[in-house]
Amino acid sequence: MSLFRTELRRLSKRRFTRYMTLLGLVVLAAVVVGVFFTNQKIDAGQLARAERQADQQYQDQVRWSEQERAACEQAKAAGTPSDGRYPDDCSMIAPPPRDQIEAKWFLPSTFNFKETFDETLIPFAAILALVGFVIGASFVGAEWSTGGMMNLLLWRPKRLTVLLTKLAALLTGILAVTLPAAVLWFAGFWAVATFRGSTEKMTSGVWQSFVLTGVRGVALVVVFTTIGFALASLGRHTAMALGGVVAVMVVGQFGLGILLDMAGVRFAEAWLLPTYALAWMTKKITLEDWNACNATYYGECKPATMDITWQQSSVLLSVGVVVILGAALWAMRRRDIS
Repeated sequence: MSLFRTELRRLSKRRFTRYMTLLGLVVLAAVVVGVFFTNQKIDAGQLARAERQADQQYQDQVRWSEQERAACEQAKAAGTPSDGRYPDDCSMIAPPPRDQIEAKWFLPSTFNFKETFDETLIPFAAILALVGFVIGASFVGAEWSTGGMMNLLLWRPKRLTVLLTKLAALLTGILAVTLPAAVLWFAGFWAVATFRGSTEKMTSGVWQSFVLTGVRGVALVVVFTTIGFALASLGRHTAMALGGVVAVMVVGQFGLGILLDMAGVRFAEAWLLPTYALAWMTKKITLEDWNACNATYYGECKPATMDITWQQSSVLLSVGVVVILGAALWAMRRRDIS
């Protein structure tokens, strides 16, 4: 009997795998349903009403400015101290330009597929990455804690082959869930945009960008699944993976973030792992340091910036997978199995 098919069948029959997968899919479905009911399609009547509200807001700003300018001139004429309430030149009190008060501020929430769908792929990848991590850790962790791994090695003594076959079966199962879920995610939000928003201006370039982001999301799920599997194999228990990630995220990342902030380190977010995961999904993140002022020709202060790209994130994720999985394989080969 094929070891791969046996492991794949065992993975699909585990109740924990089924319940965890179902929970993840239910959460994803809840997100789609929630977005559907919190958005609505904008019609001509709503646009006209929003334009009237924008005009009313502008008129209110004009009246307020006139009142404040008159009060400023009276205070200047009477010599009353303004305590910084009014500028030295009362003519500076003026309403904002009409085009700065936009009608879209007064419109209800609507789902524009082109502008918004890219953002939804981040929670999609995050939820399934968490599901994959926990399932991966439990899949091999249960084998170690129940003694199933030792029994398996009695008739399949090739340790690395056994461990890598288990990993291959795990990733096959995760992809069998993730890929259809991604297709349904696209279809679900297309339906949301059709009935509760807009699907206009969708070009082949936009679709290509969305698909590439989705591929990066699937890759992130595979990476976290592999890391959960490797950590549990290293510790011979599911708790090793779960405890390890809690230690890294809560103690390491949260504590490190506070320490770096107290030390005044520039671009402290560049030392935190979630930043690189987000950069991987969004292609680039720009960090800003407002303590460093770069004066422009017009005297404007702009913060110093630092870009973190998806290429840098890919290096970090690749190194992490190679190191952790390599350590699991080395431990599997070297240690006493008993």
